[in-house]
Amino acid sequence: MPLKTLRSLLFLPATADHLLAKATERGADALVVDLEDAIPPDRKAQARPMARAAVAQLAQRGATVLLRVNSEPAQWAQDLQGMPLAQLAAVMLPKVETLAQLENFAQALRARAVDSGHPTLPIAALLETPLGVLAAEQIAQHPALCALGFGAEDYAGALGVPPEPAALTWPAQKVLTCAHAYGLACWGLAGSIAAVDDVAGFEHTVRAGRAMGFTGSVCIHPRQVPIVNRGFSPSAEELAWAERVVAADEAASRAGLGAVLLDGRMIDRPIVQRARRWLRLTP
Repeated sequence: MPLKTLRSLLFLPATADHLLAKATERGADALVVDLEDAIPPDRKAQARPMARAAVAQLAQRGATVLLRVNSEPAQWAQDLQGMPLAQLAAVMLPKVETLAQLENFAQALRARAVDSGHPTLPIAALLETPLGVLAAEQIAQHPALCALGFGAEDYAGALGVPPEPAALTWPAQKVLTCAHAYGLACWGLAGSIAAVDDVAGFEHTVRAGRAMGFTGSVCIHPRQVPIVNRGFSPSAEELAWAERVVAADEAASRAGLGAVLLDGRMIDRPIVQRARRWLRLTP
């Protein structure tokens, strides 16, 4: 699946062998093998060979697989060592705060691509701190990027406040605006993903995330996957509207008109573009 159309990205701790068997049956658009937050510091070394095996296994079963490495250069260098990079769709670099930090990682990936003879992997930069958010515009321009991610939990932690919209709306909008400005996917929410039992609250947060402009979200539990997939997909009503808009636009084009009135509203290019985008997102 193209990275820009991913809605749900389900995290799998690299050491969680018991989750791999059914991982590809959860309905997630992508699976993220995690070597960062899900792995305690004293288990990183043990987790790396398990991550390599997990990536190979999941890719062999047809999944779109990403890898989240650790943020420190000494750690991510070990994370990448021996990793079957050709079986990954992208790599997530967490806690990005500067363009130099991202470029250092991109250079390492390019070097490994040259050595292996495989194309260089795209990078998803996760912005999870005030410094990262402030640098979002510079970071978003890096040519190796495929996506920006907004880390609501870490950002709220850096502020010392709960992960609620009051604290997260502005930074979330800054990150997703920079992502869209440079043609990137943007994964995140302006709220918490930790309360996995609060289904109604999570559904509300996902709907608000799509309304803000996020294109998808990570999931930390399989039960969140269908909620995210629904929330970041056009509804039946939206698809019906989009089909009518496109039909009206095509009729106007045949008649030599630049715009047309539909349901009392002028349908011009930006509206037609949104309708066509929704139709392209239909599974």
